Amino acid sequence: MMQITPRLTFAHLLEKDRPQAVAWVRGNEDNSGLSGLVKFFSTPYGGVLVEAEIFGLPNIETQHSSDFYALHIHDAGDCSDNFAKTGDHYNPGNMPHPMHAGDLLPLMGNQGYAWTAFYDKRFTVPEIIGKSVVIHSQRDDFTSQPSGDAGEKIGCGVIMMEK
Repeated sequence: MMQITPRLTFAHLLEKDRPQAVAWVRGNEDNSGLSGLVKFFSTPYGGVLVEAEIFGLPNIETQHSSDFYALHIHDAGDCSDNFAKTGDHYNPGNMPHPMHAGDLLPLMGNQGYAWTAFYDKRFTVPEIIGKSVVIHSQRDDFTSQPSGDAGEKIGCGVIMMEK
């Protein structure tokens, strides 16, 4: 007998359902080839399934390379001025880093490409509409305050309701 598990539900969401929100990510001036889509799916478990597919990360030219890049939700949905106006990490609970609701799992770029999917119960889709998804040039060390010493912002997208 096959038992329905969260993994099966998540696989179905990713394959068959439309996300409730999306962020189209673009790179900064130095990373103009960076682009991708981050999708946010509400789940029957009270959390959010996040899927990100990113192209053009900085290690694209290095054969067989892999690097980590921090991925965060920031308070402000303003990707203008080379992403200087995105604000701090989304942190409604006023928690220390890395327990901000906006501290997401890192991207692992493989020769410029990254794909990830994960489940998070620290926010809901309606809470993040109008905020931004930011990709940083380095990995998050999950220690340094207030934001993990993740380097410059190289990618940004505003989270919008999917129509």
